[in-house]
Amino acid sequence: MADIKLKDITQLGSWNPKELRKLRMVANNRIGTLEKSDNAKELPESHPLAKMDIGAIKELLVRVHKAEKSQL
Repeated sequence: MADIKLKDITQLGSWNPKELRKLRMVANNRIGTLEKSDNAKELPESHPLAKMDIGAIKELLVRVHKAEKSQL
């Protein structure tokens, strides 16, 4: 599967479709985890979603959807 660690989330236009799909899936999973658990595991610094809260991840998802549509 695509490796998204250490990728720059500000440059989503340069990501390939597999990387965008993986980021979307990981972001949705992270939102679910943060909503269900008060003690969610901290992500490593190399992870694109490290230190992001639910609001920031939801904003990122909007940008990911736009990037995916622009690649069609």
